[in-house]
Amino acid sequence: MRFFILAGMGTFSIFAPQIHASMALLVGEVAPQFTLYSDEKKPVSLSDFKGQPVVILFFPLAFTRTCTTELCSMRDELGWYQALNARILAISVDSPQTLAAFKQSQQYNFPLLSDFNKEMIRAYGTIYEEFGLGMRGVAKRSAFVVDKEGIIRYAEVLENAGELPNFNEIKKT
Repeated sequence: MRFFILAGMGTFSIFAPQIHASMALLVGEVAPQFTLYSDEKKPVSLSDFKGQPVVILFFPLAFTRTCTTELCSMRDELGWYQALNARILAISVDSPQTLAAFKQSQQYNFPLLSDFNKEMIRAYGTIYEEFGLGMRGVAKRSAFVVDKEGIIRYAEVLENAGELPNFNEIKKT
């Protein structure tokens, strides 16, 4: 935490800035609803998949090594999830145009959604307030499994952007 010292008129004040930390959602909580624009520039809502389990993956940035590895793993395992009638949604703060190029470059077979305004990464408690290279408001790598009724059944938020979600645990859910 940083402290600031204000000096003026012979007095000094020390204060700590107020930090609004987001808490990650927990298993058993209702998943926050959203409508975000996809890589196809179409609105996609969590409610579109009511009655189906949904795996929601938040990832920091398109075209980075770990994000590519993570999403390629999901792409390669899509048949397993489809056999369970589960849907995969991947969300980052990248623009829909960037996500479209990323999707095309890796031939992803599930929607990539833009949380450009950072509303869902805050709602799900998956935000890096400060990231590398001076970037702010980037999604933490995280995975949520939402059941048919909209309840979170699995939640994993990683502090280290270089780590991957536990795909085996996701599948067990």
